[in-house]
Amino acid sequence: MAARRLSLLLSRSFTSGSASSAPYARGRNYGLGQGVIYNRYSTGVAAALEEPIKPPVTVNCTQLLINGQFVDAASGKTFPTLDPRTGEVIAHVAEADAEDINRAVSAARKAFDEGPWPKMTAYERSRIMLRFADLVEKHNDDIAALETWDNGKPYEQAAQIEIPMLARLFRYYAGWADKIHGLTVPADGPFHVQTLHEPIGVAGQIIPWNFPLLMFAWKVGPALACGNTVVLKTAEQTPLSALYVSKLFHEAGLPEGVLNVVSGFGPTAGAPLASHMDVDKLAFTGSTETGKIVLGLAAKSNLKPVTLELGGKSPFIVCDDADVDQAVELAHFALFFNQGQCCCAGSRTYVHERVYDEFVEKAKDRALKRVVGDPFKTGIEQGPQVDSEQFEKILEYIRNGVDSGATLETGGGRLGSKGYYIQPTVFSNVKDDMLIAQDEIFGPVQSILKFKDLNEVIQRANATPYGLAAGVFTKNLDTANTLTRALRVGTVWVNCFDTFDAAIPFGGYKMSGIGREKGIYSLSNYLQVKAVVTPLKNAAWL
Repeated sequence: MAARRLSLLLSRSFTSGSASSAPYARGRNYGLGQGVIYNRYSTGVAAALEEPIKPPVTVNCTQLLINGQFVDAASGKTFPTLDPRTGEVIAHVAEADAEDINRAVSAARKAFDEGPWPKMTAYERSRIMLRFADLVEKHNDDIAALETWDNGKPYEQAAQIEIPMLARLFRYYAGWADKIHGLTVPADGPFHVQTLHEPIGVAGQIIPWNFPLLMFAWKVGPALACGNTVVLKTAEQTPLSALYVSKLFHEAGLPEGVLNVVSGFGPTAGAPLASHMDVDKLAFTGSTETGKIVLGLAAKSNLKPVTLELGGKSPFIVCDDADVDQAVELAHFALFFNQGQCCCAGSRTYVHERVYDEFVEKAKDRALKRVVGDPFKTGIEQGPQVDSEQFEKILEYIRNGVDSGATLETGGGRLGSKGYYIQPTVFSNVKDDMLIAQDEIFGPVQSILKFKDLNEVIQRANATPYGLAAGVFTKNLDTANTLTRALRVGTVWVNCFDTFDAAIPFGGYKMSGIGREKGIYSLSNYLQVKAVVTPLKNAAWL
């Protein structure tokens, strides 16, 4: 039911071409939906020039959370977190460094070795996690407003999809807490053999900025369900929501030191966490290049096990039997969702030559209808990019696409003079050797490539160091089966895209990562397996 609801919300809420067809607004009415005229990027009137809406939430949690208390950084340093709609400062947040990481790890180690969490019954752990999920639902609108303010994603997306999914994920993992068990194993001799599944210890976790709270859930949920303690570093671009919800976790009864949250930068906070000799396991989501660094630091320290969810350059394959209108809409969503800031975005749109021209024209028209503006407004499909660095990187890739000979069908520039808004951009006549077809742009830039037959598109789709996800759009079951088995990726969506569920595993082949998150597979990331062997005397049976 949850997967179906998520899919429906995604398709209904964020693939509509007009503000008038926007879905219901969840929660409070902020007076944003009546009589508002939205700027499509093609109008030439910059959405960013409008007076930004004042977010309906107050920022209260800006310190580090260590051992159950909000504290300043040891150095006293802070850094600004910015509103991507304007570039203005939202708040100043404590900046952790190696000393703060030591404090957080020490608290997590004590909580694991001496505290009640791993010794608590699994049922009691699950009850705390369920109470936390209830509090998330109670504070849904405030959490969503923080997420939108700090990240730039549409408020409707945060309030209707992401925060409910946050609660759903923690309920899912709460359900697993008292179902983790080992096996009785037969042996060739008079022995009783059993396996124990034990928590691994202190888990260091580093999350990205594109889906701050969903990534929080993907990592913290299974770690806590298995009885571990956690030190989590937020992305420096989006520290606010994780600090807020961690406060709610303690209101739910989480013991001190079990969940510690630090904000800071990669070299000064992330690297000390990855290198720490008292961290027993590391999980990271982010770019492939940073993932290599994290893996190296873990290996050079105490050889702690690492799970990585990294970059992608996912193919979206439109076959010649496709309903072109449906394929255009789904391909549009696969690329432009979350401002294109999605690791599994369908960023290489392969279209069969028989329907290529029609597809390109309709993809251009759909992009021109995309509703861009203040993400706090009802009906907005696309807000600003997360920060100036990401904004400039995307524009540079667009310039490179033009220079390399791709056809710029629409978009290609900045929207307005304030904030980090980018026009929805579509390229046709893209070749596989162009940077826009090779690199992870992480922005609202659709690259459309032409193919002739299945063997060709399989070879081209797999000719990448990434292997995170793929989309297949066809009416032919045989074609779908051929592609799903041939594509070297961790997830294949057939006639759908970005269908996520708490139980569906997610992760990549090749340089898109190590291990899986979500579902039953994620639990193994946070467990040790111990074999226990006992001699049997006068056994009635073996």
